[in-house]
Amino acid sequence: MVMKPRDRIDYSAMADRPPLALPGGKRVAVWVIVNIENWDIERPMPRTVLPPPGNQVHIPDIPNWSWQEYGMRVGFWRFHEALVSRGIPVTMSVNGSVCVQYPRIAGAARDAEWEFLGHAYHQRPTHLIDDQRDDIRRTIDTIRDFTGRAPRGWMGPGLTETFETPDHLAEAGIEYVADFPMDDQPFDIRTEHGTLTSIPYTVELNDIPMMLIQHHKAAEFYDRCMDSLERLDREGEGSARVMAIAVHPYISGTPFRIKYFERVLDEVSSAEGTVLWTGSRIVDWYRAATGK
Repeated sequence: MVMKPRDRIDYSAMADRPPLALPGGKRVAVWVIVNIENWDIERPMPRTVLPPPGNQVHIPDIPNWSWQEYGMRVGFWRFHEALVSRGIPVTMSVNGSVCVQYPRIAGAARDAEWEFLGHAYHQRPTHLIDDQRDDIRRTIDTIRDFTGRAPRGWMGPGLTETFETPDHLAEAGIEYVADFPMDDQPFDIRTEHGTLTSIPYTVELNDIPMMLIQHHKAAEFYDRCMDSLERLDREGEGSARVMAIAVHPYISGTPFRIKYFERVLDEVSSAEGTVLWTGSRIVDWYRAATGK
């Protein structure tokens, strides 16, 4: 029987949960996710900054592919400098093919000890992948071969899943997912092969919806992150919260946006009540705190 999300995930009201405590009296666990995507020039682009002429999609789409490629050539290195110089733990959501096609980027992330989070092999919706199991395994194997360790977590391209995806992920040994931005604390997902842990990801503190869909000015990223941290820090006095910050190098890695990301890093890392962790560290804490 195919399980849908409500079959896999129990409803849980925040007001009814036992409190979660972070070490040292901290109140908010912040994880920074750098999303590194490989766009296939022989397919329609996953996103566009320029509408196609005459509203007709053309392949190859050179201007929109080049927009994303700017992030690989320039924007990523702004991220790398900002994060490494501040000693920020990073979870990198990465298409497996990046390890093959962009070894300079993948190698810099590996050498900086960033966590690699599986993000399918190429950047395209999960629903368009002919064989999910093969794609998941190929992604895991490629990351393991490049870094020396298999990814513990997964995020579908564009957060996409089919009803069967959690079963395929658990079967392949994945422990946590970031495809369900529906909570401020981790929770459990039932599968045919055991339990996955969902870690709070974000579509609100995420530069794609904020900048490309809602068309905010660059400063909105800083304002929204700081307002979120203020509230989560207050609520975290009773029970710890998780805050995700998600960026893409072709968006927040541009000259007119990067300073707001850097300001967020400075303030979040210096805040008294926060701890900066990778996705794996959050999973380990949650499981130890709940006895799971």
